[in-house]
Amino acid sequence: MNNSKGITIVISGPSGSGKGTIIKQLVKNERYALSISATTRSPRAGEEEGVHYFFKTKEEFEEMIKNEDLIEWAEFCGNYYGTPKSYVEEKKKEGKDVILEIEVQGALQIKKLYKDAVLIFIIPPSLSELKNRLLGRGTEKEDIIEKRLKRAIEELELIKEYDYLIINDSINEAVENINTVIEAEHMKTIRNFDLINKIKKGRF
Repeated sequence: MNNSKGITIVISGPSGSGKGTIIKQLVKNERYALSISATTRSPRAGEEEGVHYFFKTKEEFEEMIKNEDLIEWAEFCGNYYGTPKSYVEEKKKEGKDVILEIEVQGALQIKKLYKDAVLIFIIPPSLSELKNRLLGRGTEKEDIIEKRLKRAIEELELIKEYDYLIINDSINEAVENINTVIEAEHMKTIRNFDLINKIKKGRF
């Protein structure tokens, strides 16, 4: 990888697509950093500040919203969740490619803020395979699974807003394909103007 600044990578996909497993494999590579969200909910057993979440009071979070310190945010079940700008920017300056696992609406918010963000959508080979994976979890009832499948179909309508589509038929292949995408993104001329200028000035 060259010396260019890190890239903002947004990974989305329906529940059961395997995006969480893919991200766990990606972040084993030191080139990547996983974005840490801020939340107003209480820490759960084993969760650490600055590792799993940045835990905030409601007042602190609302101050972050007011000051535009969040890339995106949402309220869910009475608690706020959001992505702090400072952490993402800090890691990118270190040369890390920052991965954000975010649902579709949040991803589109990020695309407006970061025009050069790379949006990747993960899907299984088919909806029937997606249903099989959800059933295989054994954690949800049939009606919940049907709702998730309906939501997946709705999300497919927004795939055109994404830069890349990764079919997760094999975790290893999906991870390899994402690594290839990011390597290619780093080689784009638009990300290498500083290097081009150095070459022109004979300082390469």
